[in-house]
Amino acid sequence: MNRARFVQLVLVAFGLVFASFVVRGTTRLLAPYELAVTLSAPLLFAAAALLAGLVVLATLDATGIRPLE
Repeated sequence: MNRARFVQLVLVAFGLVFASFVVRGTTRLLAPYELAVTLSAPLLFAAAALLAGLVVLATLDATGIRPLE
């Protein structure tokens, strides 16, 4: 994976976090809180999983085990 792709994935992860908050906020206008959380949770979990994977890749790059190209 090259560094440009890594940066793109980081931006996608933060976009997912932002989308999660937007979905939760707009859903709260029309539906109960529990439904808003239920609809926004998958986006937040996807962002967390993506960020966790990127942290692992960054750690491997920092230690020299698997450098980013």
